[in-house]
Amino acid sequence: MNTWHTLISLLPFEWAQFGFMRTALLAILIVSPLFALMGTLVVNNRMAFFSDAIGHASLTGVGLGVLLGMANPLGALVGFALILGIGIIALQRFTRSAMDTVISLSMSFSVALGVVLLSRGGNFNKFSHYLIGDLLSITNQEIAQLLVTSVVVGGGLLLGYNRILFIGLNESLARSRGMNAWWTQMLFCTAIVMVVTMNLSWVGILIVNSMLIVPAAGARNIARNSRQYVLYAVAIALFSGIAGLIASYSFNTATGASIVLVAMGCFVVTLGIKAARSASPIR
Repeated sequence: MNTWHTLISLLPFEWAQFGFMRTALLAILIVSPLFALMGTLVVNNRMAFFSDAIGHASLTGVGLGVLLGMANPLGALVGFALILGIGIIALQRFTRSAMDTVISLSMSFSVALGVVLLSRGGNFNKFSHYLIGDLLSITNQEIAQLLVTSVVVGGGLLLGYNRILFIGLNESLARSRGMNAWWTQMLFCTAIVMVVTMNLSWVGILIVNSMLIVPAAGARNIARNSRQYVLYAVAIALFSGIAGLIASYSFNTATGASIVLVAMGCFVVTLGIKAARSASPIR
C-alpha cells in the first residue's frame, strides 16, 4: 500500500495528494474488471432484475446483523443474501413460476422486512449510508477483502465463463451436452451475492446494480464477439470508475452515483456508434 500511495502521489493532480482518493482509486482498479466481467454474464443470462433484488435484500441482512448485536453486519448481510438468492432460483425452478414474479415477491418481502428492522426506535437514518455508499471512506482492510473477493470470484467466473454463457443462452441444449444447469446457476448466484454484498458499503444499495449492468449493456452495443464484449465492458467500467471518482472530488458529489452517470454517458456513446454502423452501407 505504501508503494501505491507513493507512486500515485507523484501525479500532477490535486486529488492525488489525498490518501483517501488514492485508496478509493485502488478500490476502483480492483473491482471494476470484476463488475464488468460479471455484468456481461448477468446481462446475457437476463438476470439484471435478480442482481437488483440481491442488492435491495441486503437491507434486511444489515437489519438482522443489528438485531443480533453484530458490530459489523457483513456476515449477516452475506448470509441472508445467499439464502434469498438460492431461494429465488429454487422457488422458480420447482414452482415453474415466472422469474420476474418470484423476484418481485422476494424483493418486496425482504425490503419491507429490512426497513421494519432498521426503523425500530426511529434509528433508520444511522444506516442511510448503505443506500448511497461511501467509497471515500474505504479502509485498507476493506481493500484487502475486495482483492481476495475479486481474485476468487473473478477466477471462478473466468474458468466457468463459457459454461455459464451457454446455459444462459440455451439451457436445454446445455443439458443435452451433459452440463448441470442447476449447480451452475447456484454457483453463479453465489458469485453475484458475493460481489454485490462485498461492495455494498461503498457503492450503495440504490446503484450497485447499475454498476453491474450499464458497462456490460454499453459493451453489448458495439462488441462483435464475446472477447470484445468482455474487453469493452472492462474498459467502460474502468473509465467510468476513474472519471466518476475524479468528478465526485471536483464537484463534491456522491462517488457511486457519479460513476454511474459517467457509465450512462458511455452507454449513450455506444448507442451512437451502433447507430452509425447500422447506417453505414454494407460492403
